[in-house]
Amino acid sequence: MRSRTHMITSALCISSLLFATACGGPRGLEQGGSGELDVQLVQQPWEDLIVENEIVRQVLDDAGYEVTVQEVSVPIGAQALADGSVDAYLGNWWPSQEPVFAEHLGSGDIEVLSTLMTGTTYAPAVPRYVAEEHGVRSLADLSENQDLFGSEFIGIEAGTPGNQYILDAIEDDAYGLGDWELVQSSTAAMLGEVERRADSGEPVVFLGWEPHWMNVQWDLVYLEDPEDVWPGAGEIRVLAREGFESENPNVARFLSQMEVDTATASAWINQLSKDGEPVETVAREWIAQNTDEVDAWLDGVETPDGQPAELSGA
Repeated sequence: MRSRTHMITSALCISSLLFATACGGPRGLEQGGSGELDVQLVQQPWEDLIVENEIVRQVLDDAGYEVTVQEVSVPIGAQALADGSVDAYLGNWWPSQEPVFAEHLGSGDIEVLSTLMTGTTYAPAVPRYVAEEHGVRSLADLSENQDLFGSEFIGIEAGTPGNQYILDAIEDDAYGLGDWELVQSSTAAMLGEVERRADSGEPVVFLGWEPHWMNVQWDLVYLEDPEDVWPGAGEIRVLAREGFESENPNVARFLSQMEVDTATASAWINQLSKDGEPVETVAREWIAQNTDEVDAWLDGVETPDGQPAELSGA
């Protein structure tokens, strides 16, 4: 299973990197690590990561550091960390991103600073009304209910690890799913289809994950996996380029002391995606309402001139 995922992810990495090289690299990514006062983060368009990076930017800018954020694909971000073009990444979903990062982590070009979040989920899910009305609580329950779902999983973008795990299960006829089909489209399209079916109470099984606003919008049941064909629950980690922790110990300390729970992250995602609040506002209000937590993240962190880093007004 992992070998097939690795091949697909490697192909995506190669094509992404060739594109980046041909076009001069992602806009704003420059060779060489950032200076001691300048910190460059990377992100994908994931709302929780966007809010986390904005919190980092606001807190560290206030402490005298300059934080910039570049939005790039996961493979390009991994390569940028590995070659020292950027400093840190707060969105390393593990183990789902293992095919992209394993080689760099093994070589030491990228280092793990800390675990930002535990208890993440990335697995097939159904709305609770499906679980309660039809007894579907496990991947093992799908085959006998295939007519209910039209033998169809709703997935996201082709080439993603989650889609590939489903395709592997179909190919291997795990749980008797050999004649099922995965509908690959986009995250937005999948969520739109789930919303349409949920509004009318129709059965649907799809690729879900937490944190995400889907967990706020709908009461979901993530399907059990008694045969262990799925990688299971995981975590989100903070990564840094080699040498970043020793060259910029204060920022590294701050990033490594950050911790976020899934409920908080899901609420952020809901605020951005469903309520349409600006990320600057979401981050600023959260900081103001959670000063004790942010103070704990700043424990032992110093400003560039050696003073204790504190929130404004602290």
